[in-house]
Amino acid sequence: MAERLVPEQGLAPEQGHAPEQGRGPGQGHAPEQRLAPTPSHTVGPFYGYALPFPDGGEMAPAGHPGALTLHGYVYDGEGAPVPDALIELWQAGPDGSLAGAGGSMRRDPVTGGFLGRNGVDFTGFGRIATDADGHWTARTLPPGGPAAPAAPYISVCVHARGLLHHLFTRVYFPGNAEANAADPLLASLDPARRETLVATAGSPGSPPGTYRFDIRLQGEGETVFLEFR
Repeated sequence: MAERLVPEQGLAPEQGHAPEQGRGPGQGHAPEQRLAPTPSHTVGPFYGYALPFPDGGEMAPAGHPGALTLHGYVYDGEGAPVPDALIELWQAGPDGSLAGAGGSMRRDPVTGGFLGRNGVDFTGFGRIATDADGHWTARTLPPGGPAAPAAPYISVCVHARGLLHHLFTRVYFPGNAEANAADPLLASLDPARRETLVATAGSPGSPPGTYRFDIRLQGEGETVFLEFR
């Protein structure tokens, strides 16, 4: 949503102030010019310069036997990819615990630069910037189940150009069909809308444990977004 600054035209003298009198040619002041108020700014893409960090999408340690790959694209209302969106993932561990280890983003104590993750602990948090094609990828572990009847899911927060407020949604997995059918949120949606919250298993030839989850900000097939109160 682009905003345009429209200059004021035809400014009248301020009320209660008469034009200056008694000045000869060349002695008067130029008419006062006032600019219109600056409109509100959108969220970015300025956030892209500070929030991403190395290995932000490597939530599961390399080589972990239970790791899965979650990836997808972010599309705008016209179906074009968004190349500077930022995706945050929050989830429970495989055992359902929310007490993930700290250390998603570490800094070098000497230089202050980013060190990224330690490659060992699972923190349950990921932050991934989309690439030039609007694509993002995370390596993580399957989320554990919350209390029944809720199904396992990964929470998603989306920052993108034109959004004054970030958006929240969820990723459910197709392998949990029975739990998904009983989940209160999924059950409250019609089938077409429900599908926007369920990742799809990898296409033939893709590595096992690969899932795709596209995010559509507007338009046909718009992803279901959540409001927390």
